[in-house]
Amino acid sequence: MSQAVATSLFESIGGRAALYQIVEAFYGRVLADPELKGLFSQTDMEEQIRRQARFLTAAMGGPEAYDGRSMSDAHQNMGFTDHHFGLVAGHLEAALNDGGVSESEVHEIVSMVAPLKEEITTA
Repeated sequence: MSQAVATSLFESIGGRAALYQIVEAFYGRVLADPELKGLFSQTDMEEQIRRQARFLTAAMGGPEAYDGRSMSDAHQNMGFTDHHFGLVAGHLEAALNDGGVSESEVHEIVSMVAPLKEEITTA
């Protein structure tokens, strides 16, 4: 009798290649948003995409560990408000949906990110 092998959320959405495409699409949406693009004007976006992909990989049970700064340190001087956080979360949800991630997995991923609001926002 064979046992079912548990699949991580990372594997379930398609692994590294799929996640990087989703993260790139996510930042494409963020940078196209007139209310958000200015917050990233001093950001090396290639590095930001790599960091975000590593963070999400680790959060979703993938093979990479996140070794970056804490969320509060990384967003300390960016001026993120609750409103900005909501916009970013909406762009993440849309990028995941467009990337073919199932509704239940989108909900799971957004639920992982939502508690970070307090560390990221300043008002």
